[in-house]
Amino acid sequence: MSQATQPLGADPTALREQLFDFWTRKELEALRAVAFKGFSDFQTPLEDLLCVLEGCPGRQKGKATTMGHSILMEFERWRRTHPKVTLQAVPEVSKLGLQRRALILLTDAQPSFMDPLIDIYQLGSLDRSTLRLHIIRLQALNCYREAALLTMKLELQNELDMEEMCVPLILQDKLPMAESFVSGHPKLEEHMVTLLDSWCHPDFSIAQLCRQFPRLSLSKHQTDQIQPKMLSKQVFRLMEKFNIDPGLCPNSVYKRKSDSMRFLMYKRFVEKGMSEENWSDHVQSTVADDPELQIQLVELMVKYGGMVSAAQWSLRYGLPKDRLPFGVWDTQESLPPSLREVSKGCSAESWDPPQAHRDRFYQLPITRDHVHFLETLEGLQLCRETVLQPGCIVGVDMEWRAGFGAVSPQQRVALIQLAVPGQVFLLDLCAHGFSQHNITVTFIRSLFSAPTVLKLGYGMAGDLKCLLATWSQFSEEPLKMEGVLDLLNVHQQMQRSASSRGGSGGPRGVLVGEGPSEKGLSLLVQQVLGKPLDKMEQLSNWERRPLRTSQLRYAAVDAYCLLDVYSALSCDPACFGLPQDLCSISSLQTEKSKAEKKSKEEKKKQARARRESAPAPTSTLGPERTPQPGEESQSPLPPPMAPQQLRVVCDNMLQGLGRYLRCLGVDVVLLENTDDHRVAAQLAQEDGRVILTCGQPYQTLKSQVGEGRCIALDCSEKARDQAVRVLKHFNVQPTQSDIFSRCQVCNSDQYLKMPREDMTRLLKERGFLQQQQQAPVPPEGETLDDSLDPLTLPTLSTPPVPVPFLAPGVPRYSPHCRWAPLSDLDSSTLTFPRGAVLQLHTVPPGLLPRIPFFFICTGCGKVFWEGSHFSRVLSQFQEVLCITEDTEDTPSSST
Repeated sequence: MSQATQPLGADPTALREQLFDFWTRKELEALRAVAFKGFSDFQTPLEDLLCVLEGCPGRQKGKATTMGHSILMEFERWRRTHPKVTLQAVPEVSKLGLQRRALILLTDAQPSFMDPLIDIYQLGSLDRSTLRLHIIRLQALNCYREAALLTMKLELQNELDMEEMCVPLILQDKLPMAESFVSGHPKLEEHMVTLLDSWCHPDFSIAQLCRQFPRLSLSKHQTDQIQPKMLSKQVFRLMEKFNIDPGLCPNSVYKRKSDSMRFLMYKRFVEKGMSEENWSDHVQSTVADDPELQIQLVELMVKYGGMVSAAQWSLRYGLPKDRLPFGVWDTQESLPPSLREVSKGCSAESWDPPQAHRDRFYQLPITRDHVHFLETLEGLQLCRETVLQPGCIVGVDMEWRAGFGAVSPQQRVALIQLAVPGQVFLLDLCAHGFSQHNITVTFIRSLFSAPTVLKLGYGMAGDLKCLLATWSQFSEEPLKMEGVLDLLNVHQQMQRSASSRGGSGGPRGVLVGEGPSEKGLSLLVQQVLGKPLDKMEQLSNWERRPLRTSQLRYAAVDAYCLLDVYSALSCDPACFGLPQDLCSISSLQTEKSKAEKKSKEEKKKQARARRESAPAPTSTLGPERTPQPGEESQSPLPPPMAPQQLRVVCDNMLQGLGRYLRCLGVDVVLLENTDDHRVAAQLAQEDGRVILTCGQPYQTLKSQVGEGRCIALDCSEKARDQAVRVLKHFNVQPTQSDIFSRCQVCNSDQYLKMPREDMTRLLKERGFLQQQQQAPVPPEGETLDDSLDPLTLPTLSTPPVPVPFLAPGVPRYSPHCRWAPLSDLDSSTLTFPRGAVLQLHTVPPGLLPRIPFFFICTGCGKVFWEGSHFSRVLSQFQEVLCITEDTEDTPSSST
């Protein structure tokens, strides 16, 4: 058939142009119908599909909303009705060429683009060396994410260098993807975890990684993640997930123990919330036989405990003189024999506390002989007969050893306290034969499932979690919970009632002596019974045997006080703002929680449905709340303002919104993930900024700034839609010249405009053009990554950026910003007055023949040039851009 009589759809180029016309008019149904028919007219569907996809705009990003993705999905649907269209039907001479063309399309596609191409063209059957070479090419293009995804889908993990694949992902804050890369491959799992642990070594510097991967440009947030504090948490999490031997991660283990030691010092000497015997137990367990930790202990004792205590600990561990802090050795020599050992505390301890203690703290109202320590089945029988009586009220508490420096996060219950009026039973779960006996397990199950026995607790979620770690039987056959009242829910209801009655925000902590502000159960006891609990033994080593008298007394008090609190609240619940039936609070909380969760899910579904059904954002700006941009008809618009006049600080949950606003010229400070929400209030007060936040922090932040200075956004919305809402709310009218008028990296609004000749000279002087002079120049209309010789790609410093052809002359990009003179750049050090270094290594030499001017941020040294990003932003924010006659014919662009 001749070309003149051939159906329109039979020509891939003609079909693509027709589909593009439908795409630009947003006639998606027509696009699907024409595409489906066009595929049927193809003479060679698999080859013609590639012709269509290769010319589709935006295929490099491979997003679900691109034209190429829509066409590919429609082809998948068409192929299901044409099962004979397979790669096996293609002649062998053409098959390899089609596979390689399909492979090139995966350069930086998303997973939704990647899977169909791998399936249609059976890319997994390609020669492994060809696949590895393509993945290496992706890495050279800085497409680390795409390289990892393709590797995982083709199952090539064991054939590639784990560090080359995963380190860039980790540095770019994509640790979950690196985890997926090594999952299921024990050697790779171990390699990655030990690698992360090596970064926790005190001598490690991130500069080492930057030299190894010079093409990576890391943000402050990404750099902050490569710190021992953050890394060690990830190492312990991965050790548990992959079942890695802790002995392979000495740096993380040492850091955790070192941090635990500093915490113990704070608890003992600053907060004064730990007894000397308790503290000593934990310190010795944490330090163990590690000489470095022993030396650190002595150093900390010099600071917190004094020179004598430091000398005593150094004598206990026999530390060498040359490792001791100044003055410790001399103090050792001067100590009399009676002081040369660390005090072991009082050996004989009375059950009855001193009068000062009784005056300050809640006291156990029963004598020592009514506190039963049970470690045998015979003793358990008495307990069982007492607490399982119908109508009995039982105070329940549990103790476990605090995990100072522990590698395993699982904590097993060491002691269960059961209090009934007049008696307390302490069940010793460290007695293995007793704790694991079937009679004991059955008793615990019977107790918690008995509906006629009221069990009182406080914050029982943690207790139950430890129970599951103690008895695996409760995981296999879940523990039934009936007749349980968590007084934490009651306490929270008390606080809400006090606040609603016009109190000062509800009950607050009360200072007692030299200790910290009361909280939790101690605060509840203080508010209801008049005195708080003594929590000195809370962080005890509950696995030591025998338990000290102070530990036994503390354990009994913690359970018995629940009975007294419940009794006081039941006598006059209205006085505390509680309903007559205290047990109804727990069920009300559960129902309220379920209702709130269901309501949130419904709101998310409705918001998602509105976004999907509406072709463009509506004038309704979400829920009608005063702080949130509301209906346009509800209040008059403020006077128009330029983007530079709006100064905001974005909470760390709205970083995407912040980046969109910044690219439109708004002055935006972005909180890092590690920043507290209160930093936003501080910046708003100091710099006169408006806070943009979402979720719970809004209630806290709005009270710290002026009226209208804290705006709440809908977290379920896309960042682009949030940005439109903010611009409309403040009546910000950005123009084309405001786009990219601020640096996307550091928020600076000052650029240095450098001609191509000066950039070429600098690149030559610094040696960046030595291996690139022969690189072919992309012809008009082609993108940089399509035209470069693959052999030269590894020398590139940044990922190639699609750059449209620009005629020589004055650049069309002229942003509203401050311009720095060329003299601001130090020619010898390539630094700007504020210390930023020109990032020459990020400039692909292949751009030089086509880009007449480069724009350099003086705040961070980042280099920008004219490209395709401008048109993308212009399209996304067309509804809020102020287009004038002066700017309408000035299509500037920036990358």
